[in-house]
Amino acid sequence: MAALEWDDKLQLDLPELDTVHREFVDLLAQAEQADDAALPALWHTIITHTEGHFGMEDRWMLATGFAPDNCHLHQHQAVLDILREGAAKGAQGDLAAIRAMIPDLANWFSYHAKTMDAALVYHLQSTGFDIHAAPAALPVAAPAVSGCGCAA
Repeated sequence: MAALEWDDKLQLDLPELDTVHREFVDLLAQAEQADDAALPALWHTIITHTEGHFGMEDRWMLATGFAPDNCHLHQHQAVLDILREGAAKGAQGDLAAIRAMIPDLANWFSYHAKTMDAALVYHLQSTGFDIHAAPAALPVAAPAVSGCGCAA
């Protein structure tokens, strides 16, 4: 059994986000099963996918008034840094470091999706944000949110 499998608890009812989340879960499962020869390239695929995934969410947050100091944004950067560290270790032949990251990443992602991403979807819906609109045309629809998303 994979460290993380797609289930209804991960679905957030925002098709664009659910699609990239499902892709991430599938990529993580592939990495878990990959042999040593395939793992480094697959890890780079995960990094590229995650950069796009987080970039999409970050643009939505910034366009709707989440301030740059919001912890959701910072968490994205920290995870990308960890993924890149794994790639560097893998390039040095330390594939065990990547393999050790997989279950931790699975646990993190499950929690992150059910909490921070669920709150983001709620925020997008409550502001009436159109994720398909051109970024240059998007007004800030809500006051800035800082910290971990609370108004305090």
